[in-house]
Amino acid sequence: MRTWTTIAVLAAALASGCHRNPPQGEQPAHGAAPAPPASSVTGQPDDGQWLMASKDYANTRYSGLGEITTSNVKDLKLAWSFSTGVLRGQEAAPLVVNGTMYIVTPYPNILYALDLTKPGAPLKWSFKPKPSAAAQGVACCDVVNRGAAYADGKVVFNTLDNHTVAVDATTGEQVWNATLGDINRGETLTMAPLIVKDKVLVGNSGGEMGIRGWVTALNLKDGSQVWRAYHTGPDKDVLIGPQFKPFYASDRGTDLGVSSWPPDQWKIGGAGMWGWISYDPELDLIFYGTANPGPWNPELRPGDNKWACTVFARRPDTGEAVWAYQYNPHDLFDHDSINEHLVLDLQINGQMRKVLVHPERNGHMYVFDRQSGEVLSAKPFAFTNTATGVDLKTGRLQYVEEKKPSTGKVVRYICPAEPGAKDWQPSAYSPRTGLLYFGHQNICEDMEGLEVSYIEGTPYVGANVKMYAGPGGHRGEFKAWDPVNGTIAWSIKEQFPVWSGTVVTAGDVAFYGTMDGWFKAVHARTGDVLWQFKVGSGIIGQPITYKGPDGKQYVAVLSGVGGWPGAIVSGNLDPKDPTAALGFVNAMSDLPAYTTKGGTLYVFSL
Repeated sequence: MRTWTTIAVLAAALASGCHRNPPQGEQPAHGAAPAPPASSVTGQPDDGQWLMASKDYANTRYSGLGEITTSNVKDLKLAWSFSTGVLRGQEAAPLVVNGTMYIVTPYPNILYALDLTKPGAPLKWSFKPKPSAAAQGVACCDVVNRGAAYADGKVVFNTLDNHTVAVDATTGEQVWNATLGDINRGETLTMAPLIVKDKVLVGNSGGEMGIRGWVTALNLKDGSQVWRAYHTGPDKDVLIGPQFKPFYASDRGTDLGVSSWPPDQWKIGGAGMWGWISYDPELDLIFYGTANPGPWNPELRPGDNKWACTVFARRPDTGEAVWAYQYNPHDLFDHDSINEHLVLDLQINGQMRKVLVHPERNGHMYVFDRQSGEVLSAKPFAFTNTATGVDLKTGRLQYVEEKKPSTGKVVRYICPAEPGAKDWQPSAYSPRTGLLYFGHQNICEDMEGLEVSYIEGTPYVGANVKMYAGPGGHRGEFKAWDPVNGTIAWSIKEQFPVWSGTVVTAGDVAFYGTMDGWFKAVHARTGDVLWQFKVGSGIIGQPITYKGPDGKQYVAVLSGVGGWPGAIVSGNLDPKDPTAALGFVNAMSDLPAYTTKGGTLYVFSL
């Protein structure tokens, strides 16, 4: 089995509808919760359950529950815990449906059902899909899984070896099992699926392995494939047709997924889809971002490299592309665009607009008109010296020439580094405060481009990277951002990258976790830390909050360090090897002194 260290060695060896915001500072009556966020955007009232990893189609991760407030959150206590028995990176969001909690572990992707109607939430059943052990060897960035989705009596999740599985939510029996990819080509599945109407939407991982990226829709009833849209290649494969109308000229043309690549390079060009999908029922459009092109060395793939690092708007029933925008044409720094796109209605320049808000890996916060794909703003939310901004007339990111990597030359102090200013860790938006809450990293790097040859199913990187802390010496922050004004409301510095997700509530409390094992509650308006609890391992999971069968509000999070920054712990990597984990170990060599492996669910209540 390949390890993180082996991947680094091989790479070198191969040379290779939100509500009107209340006035800032306005507080509700003590303990009172506003009406749940059943806006025209999400169309989903908050009943206290958690049916998908993102909470709602808009990807807000906002809960209308208000029992836990800024006044009483200090009284939170551990209600119960559950050991998953898997000591790898725990990135999943639990689901809560009809009095049952469902958890998906990292490989071997066990699905647990816990009975919330009984004290201590005992195990109801477990489902073990038994994925191929060989999948561990082709997983880029730990053997993680980001969660499941519930619909029509089924819990649907992905396994590392490219299977999407539907399980009967009551009995734990398999309903169907669909094979979507091939580990021999370097493909894996790590994302949480999204279910839109009767379609299960799934995308592949493996941009460092020379895959060809895609998103696929399966029939929820039987798992049969309805459509597949590739992200490289001719228009017919990308499902680009006469209805495709990008806003910017550089995204228009015929078969750009071929012509913007060297000959045949698009066949192994990456551009997977392992992050978040959102959905607007009113426009009947799904929105999602594609991942990095391969290899990392940009000199080996001249051209814009369509459609890597791109946001697509598609019809969920057919996959037909309606518009697209490429964030990072000819991506220089592995800046996947898989981060969440929040579906919001905001006052922009005095006019209510249907927008998408996207914290991009390149360090800019994009606000789009989601009907047309026009970029309305793109302000930096973190330190970046690789681009001077986005030209709103052309839509093009303006790269800094001296920071461009090249073969055989070490370019120093590239900020942000390969993981970007913010990676997959999902944000949360409160319609009460009008602020977006998210954790991110403050990491820079030195990078040298290398020659590399493609060998199927092996690392296809072509770069040496060494990462380290960015300006100020801290490696992470938790931040509140005003998407209307494009400004930071407040920020909390953290020692390590904040790799966990976020949830925000009607009680004006936001929750997140740290890689050294603190679970924190902060005041959503001020950023004051109101409560914290030390768990057994670093947190990279997605916290949720739900109403239990007893009527009480609970907060849950999985603890278990890992993922890309935590691979030094979960993968037992050598802290003296700065190239391990594709260079991230150099920035995280002290993490083993602060946390150990873990795999435990923690649940809190008043």
